[in-house]
Amino acid sequence: MIRRIVKMSFRHDETETFRAVFAEAQPRISSFPGCHGVELLQDILHPHIFFTFSVWDDHEALERYRASELFNTTWAKTKVLFNDKPEAWSVVGVGSGKGEK
Repeated sequence: MIRRIVKMSFRHDETETFRAVFAEAQPRISSFPGCHGVELLQDILHPHIFFTFSVWDDHEALERYRASELFNTTWAKTKVLFNDKPEAWSVVGVGSGKGEK
């Protein structure tokens, strides 16, 4: 399993537009083959900064999504709202921290 974190910064007047885009896309992304869910997080000090956090079977599943019409349509609606370049990370868990050195 991999986790995908995407940081996005929006123009202040477009945050509600983005929320609507995400609300429409979330159920479809979450049911995409290989996805185990996606959630939207908002920075508490900078409310125009959002993060998506999603869980995928593997890198290949994520790449199939990124090549899909769903991604392309959602991204086209999202990227025009940015005020800065987005950042993304694909990460894996490395342990619980209990008893590990």
